[in-house]
Amino acid sequence: MPTRILPAGADPDAVRSLVTLLSQLPDAEPQPPVGDSTQLVDTLAHLAAESMDELPEVVVVHERIGPVPALELIREVALRFPAVGVILVTTDASPGLFSAAMDSGARGLVALPLSYEELASRVQAVAQWSTGVRRHLGHGADVFGGAGGTVVTVSGAKGGAGATLTAIQLALAAQASGRPTALVDLDLQTGDIASYLDIQFRRSVVDLAAIADISPRVLADAVFRHDTGLALLLAPAEGERGEEVTDRAARQIVSALRSRYEVVVVDCGAQLSGAGAAVVEMADTALLVTTPDVISVRAAKRTVRMWDRLQIRKGEETTVVVNRHTRHTEIQPALVQRITGTALARTAVPANFKELQAVVDAGRVHELDSRSSVKQALWALAGELGLVKAGEGGHRAGPGRGTVGFRRRKE
Repeated sequence: MPTRILPAGADPDAVRSLVTLLSQLPDAEPQPPVGDSTQLVDTLAHLAAESMDELPEVVVVHERIGPVPALELIREVALRFPAVGVILVTTDASPGLFSAAMDSGARGLVALPLSYEELASRVQAVAQWSTGVRRHLGHGADVFGGAGGTVVTVSGAKGGAGATLTAIQLALAAQASGRPTALVDLDLQTGDIASYLDIQFRRSVVDLAAIADISPRVLADAVFRHDTGLALLLAPAEGERGEEVTDRAARQIVSALRSRYEVVVVDCGAQLSGAGAAVVEMADTALLVTTPDVISVRAAKRTVRMWDRLQIRKGEETTVVVNRHTRHTEIQPALVQRITGTALARTAVPANFKELQAVVDAGRVHELDSRSSVKQALWALAGELGLVKAGEGGHRAGPGRGTVGFRRRKE
């Protein structure tokens, strides 16, 4: 069977020389080259959406590629498409770069100027590795072979706005519809998902923070499997350890989850950390939960402006969810949208804490009665966001108005 090889580089002459040499390799089938990092990821995503078998066995990345630097690009490809072997072509064959490339997920490094023997040897070895990985994944369980799951972040305008409950119910709705779902507690100092679901755990997101190459096995060891089927990655029991989760670590962790699950819901809490900011920036949908009162709406406006100033996310790319809504309050969802300058979820969550109190106190929010108006609204929100399979998000939507933001284009 021929080895499919996808070359990637911004220098047309260098790529032309690379393709010429690749076409001379035995059993090699070079694919049309791609000229930048965005085109490479989009091409792989398109192929993976059809089938994992459609992906090339080998991707050869030239050091002169952009806009994403080569090592960062290799890391993203390795995390999102774990069955694709990546080779870096570079003028710097030093031990330092070799180590950095391996840490990023490359399976090999070839020095410039290109040598036929070295390139042939490396391509053959990486192709064999890729074939072995696909054979293993083909018989594994709980493997998502798509183009990369949908990432949704849930942040609170202020503490107590309802972000954690919202995140949990969105994840439960997605899982119940048959979509493998991971729920991440990235409220690193005060995260409470474990308490809401009444679970005891040993491992947390911190256990993945210092790992350069998060393999499927390493990820599985850190994830807690809940009775509902949700994969939980929890905040540390010792809040001070949250500082170990850097923005880079958070990106890597969420990218690893995205490659394994169709839906990844991240509770970012109400306090902005570097890790939370990184995940909000990379999310397909970023939700900001507020209650319809002056203090909370002002906090939501400050948050939106801060995200914009820090170039984390623009206001129009943020979707506000109004929690504890009543028809009689002076502040209605449309006014919240005008004040914050964001998109607005059509579904508003009604004010009915009596429905929640028993399950919250018991730490069993996953057992919230299906007749609950709060649950119906949150599951309708999941349907509005496209987190549930067609026909599964049939709960009645709440009275909010406006439109939810479109899924953000991946950079």
